[in-house]
Amino acid sequence: MVMAASDPAALLDGIAPGAIRTTLIDAAAIAARETLPRFRTELAVDNKWDVGFDPVTAADREAERAIRDLIAERFPDHGIVGEEWAPRQSDHACQWIIDPIDGTRAFIAGVPVWGTLVGFTVGGVARAGLMAQPFIGETYIGLPGETRYLRNGESQVLRTSSVTRLAEAKLSATTPEMFCEPETIAAWNAVSERARMLRFGLDCYAYCLLAAGHIDLVVEARLKNVDIAPLVPIITNAGGIVTTWTGGPPEEGGNCIAAATPELHAEVMRVIAAA
Repeated sequence: MVMAASDPAALLDGIAPGAIRTTLIDAAAIAARETLPRFRTELAVDNKWDVGFDPVTAADREAERAIRDLIAERFPDHGIVGEEWAPRQSDHACQWIIDPIDGTRAFIAGVPVWGTLVGFTVGGVARAGLMAQPFIGETYIGLPGETRYLRNGESQVLRTSSVTRLAEAKLSATTPEMFCEPETIAAWNAVSERARMLRFGLDCYAYCLLAAGHIDLVVEARLKNVDIAPLVPIITNAGGIVTTWTGGPPEEGGNCIAAATPELHAEVMRVIAAA
């Protein structure tokens, strides 16, 4: 369901939306100080998995550390969940979700579709989020009531496309390798063969292009909470919808659908269920 935002302050647990916005923007800026000097350089890459490949670099670790320090200073009682470091536990309803470099494979390959993700949740529900791509100089930020695109001092309100049919949809997923189980392979094949166009390899950037109306649908599997929670407000406040494949809340990750319209989302849900 697309969330309404009639009372932004209440949605942000009484915190002024401006304070959340400023923190998201500042977090992106300090992360860029760690990521940009390392981008398109010779990197030491570690593998977090014993089997397969889940890369991590010093840029990931140091960018997350810098964001954590900023949030801890401004909101000392809030919880923090990040990709690279252990959670900062808190009983507070507010929690920050961090993926310092979503798309580390793209980062180490020199492809500028990676992004810094920072999200803000209240009671487990994503209420604000940011994706920043500092090499290109683009920022997408979703707050209750609107999603904005920021670049070179300019600001533009974003809306998702009006596409309602899968046959007309531009579809994206990061990689076909994420659909590695029989049920996810069948579902993915059923959706992708019906879409008008398919693009792989865009990581978090695809979700922001969806919010901007350029892509209509993103279908992915086996996401982590840090992969999707910060992106949910960017999409929903632009008019889109994000759920799991079974229609549940997407904040904890898993198999997820992000669609430009409720009608497109409903059709994809039917196709997946039938597969």
